[in-house]
Amino acid sequence: MPKVLLVDDELTMVQTVTELLRQEGHEVFPFTNGPAALEALTTHSPDLVITDLYLDKTRAHGLQILEKARAFNPPAVVIVITGFGSIETAVEAMKNGAFDYLEKPFKVEELKICVQRALSYNATISETVFLRKQLKKKYHFSQIIGSSQNMQDVFKMIERVAGTDSTILVLGESGTGKELVARALHFNSPRQHAPFVPINCSALPENLLESELFGHRRGAFTGAINDKKGLFQEADGGTIFLDEVGSMSPMLQSRLLRVLQEREVRRVGDNTSFFVNVRVVAASNEPLEKRIQEGTFREDLYYRLNVIPICLPPLRERREDIPLLVSHFLQSKTASRSGPPFQVTRQVMEALCAHDWPGNVRELENAIERAVTLCEGQIVRMRDLPPRLAQKAAVSASGEEPAVAAALPEMPEGALYPLQPDSGPGDQPAPSPRPDEPFKSLKTFLRDQEVVHLNRALELSGGDKEKAALLLGVSLATLYRKLAGDDREP
Repeated sequence: MPKVLLVDDELTMVQTVTELLRQEGHEVFPFTNGPAALEALTTHSPDLVITDLYLDKTRAHGLQILEKARAFNPPAVVIVITGFGSIETAVEAMKNGAFDYLEKPFKVEELKICVQRALSYNATISETVFLRKQLKKKYHFSQIIGSSQNMQDVFKMIERVAGTDSTILVLGESGTGKELVARALHFNSPRQHAPFVPINCSALPENLLESELFGHRRGAFTGAINDKKGLFQEADGGTIFLDEVGSMSPMLQSRLLRVLQEREVRRVGDNTSFFVNVRVVAASNEPLEKRIQEGTFREDLYYRLNVIPICLPPLRERREDIPLLVSHFLQSKTASRSGPPFQVTRQVMEALCAHDWPGNVRELENAIERAVTLCEGQIVRMRDLPPRLAQKAAVSASGEEPAVAAALPEMPEGALYPLQPDSGPGDQPAPSPRPDEPFKSLKTFLRDQEVVHLNRALELSGGDKEKAALLLGVSLATLYRKLAGDDREP
């Protein structure tokens, strides 16, 4: 039931509109004075505010209500009521964030339509805010899985540069997660509320890619029957992700260089340039220096793109992350169905750790999806893996087994591998105290649990205190204070 806060200093008008809105199924909080309505804004958190700008013969309270309602997150939608002939006042209110205005005296149907439009707009804004929160959560740094040292270095770099407007070049083999890094950069930056626009530069021929990136005017070429915005204009205020940028033709490289230098875009067949405020994140699955030596990539463009490079290691160089990734993928598959969680045997984990993964994380995810689809029940066994992986299951007597597979915990034949929970620290219930243990004070007990929780966060973050603080949702200073045993409030 939508909540509506109504404010007007005419009692008769408040009573009439209140009755009308309640008949429409709305929960109404009526007020006839400004100060009481201001206090009620925080108490009731309404979806819609209808307020007269001139309360008690002054505009002060009406403007204060408008300002306070718009300061909510997400902001409440406001309809202002103005006197006859006060168009200038209504225009000023709209500039200050009002959704619409009603001029006294107004008709009942006019009020109903205005309220319906305002509440529809409010629902759209609330859904947009929710989806953006979900996207930010999905592409938070902690969603990029890896505790190895080279991945910790990647996390630190992403955290340091996410809030800047610097151009980023993400380097890594296919399947290492370059687009995931680009999205993490965007959704953890001040540009997060603007568009994130990805494009694979190797997926389109030159003429189509030019039109997609920069747009075109009607009649610029055969088939251009309408004006078209390019992706740089679509991404204005946000981020454009140019995947496989090394595959661009020399002509498009020249146009891209101009965009990076001048921050202007000219559509195909147009004589006018448009200013764009776009952050560029580019990616390549091979070193661009090689293409420069071959004469297929401009050196000046390379230096424009390579302001801050982020290098993603292949999975074979961070095998210690494979159990974490397997656990993450298994739990993702479990969440999509009902029933007990999927598990793997130690032999399966050995095979996964022994494989070189030329397709990197993407190939691992596909192998897990295949395994959980084919397995009987919830236990993934050797027969469920692709044949090329099953061949590497046995422990090599000649010592050729990868170190991380050899370092897996010793377990009986056919035992299940103990997977780490993917949802973060603090999910396991605390062990019950033994009967002979001395009874602890509540403060001591809570402190002991806190220490366990802190150590778990440090373990999951590979000892990186900045990432541990992020997992715990506290500042780095608070984490250091807790680790030092200081229980005072900051």
